[in-house]
Amino acid sequence: MKQLTLEFLFHIFGLSAASGIVYNDEQIHLIADNSTYLYHYDMTNTLFTKTPLSQEDYGQENIAKNMKPDFESITQNELNYYIFGSGSTEKRIDLIEVHKLTNEVISTQQLDILYESMKAFAGIDNDNFNIEGAILDGETWYFFNRGNGPKSQNGIFIVTGENIIDNFRLTYFPIKLPKINKVQSSFTDAVKVDEDIYFLAAAEDVASNYKDGEIKGSLIGKINLKKLKLEKTKVISENHKFEGITIYKQNAKEIEFLLCEDPDNDKNQTGIYKLTVNK
Repeated sequence: MKQLTLEFLFHIFGLSAASGIVYNDEQIHLIADNSTYLYHYDMTNTLFTKTPLSQEDYGQENIAKNMKPDFESITQNELNYYIFGSGSTEKRIDLIEVHKLTNEVISTQQLDILYESMKAFAGIDNDNFNIEGAILDGETWYFFNRGNGPKSQNGIFIVTGENIIDNFRLTYFPIKLPKINKVQSSFTDAVKVDEDIYFLAAAEDVASNYKDGEIKGSLIGKINLKKLKLEKTKVISENHKFEGITIYKQNAKEIEFLLCEDPDNDKNQTGIYKLTVNK
């Protein structure tokens, strides 16, 4: 990743704290950590819509920190989107399944068994557990623990089995990430490209999986999927916290990703960027 280009594309107004992104057929789909909506942006027609993820309150925005479900991860297969709470508190354990064609919420389930099993298996306590990225590859799930707690425990959980609710098998691989401006970076999202994982990591000047700190920058990295070892990283910004990555386009020479940011401010907008990386 010696050569890469980061380009600002546009702002989406009416959405703040973007925390995850997927792309399909000229449409961007986003989640926010302080909202119970799935947001949709049609890039061709510049049309912005949203789908409520909660049937009880028909969707809420700008939810207080101590009450929010903290949706931090979104992934997809051919049929559905899967949206995950971070697990950083007991109120942040929901898994929402949404049909891709109808945007209908198919199910809402709790991941308390999965998340507690992850913590016990990897020796991660409540203050250091924070799932901020997820990938579904066939029948295998990859979950990325953001090491922004006191112990900086960045790592990847691999989950297989009949289902991830109560019948699964776990493995865990700790990953050591570099610092940005002398501050430890930590996973914020990831996506699979061929036989590699490309991930984002951000640095905030606070050792907490709950509180926000001063943004010190973001990097992109590459992990070999078979060896699950870090191969390359490169800082892409020293003043943005990028929290979502998805494949936009690719060819034999390069990959184009779309990124979304969480600026940690009160402005009701989020920036969408294009990152081009040479293979």
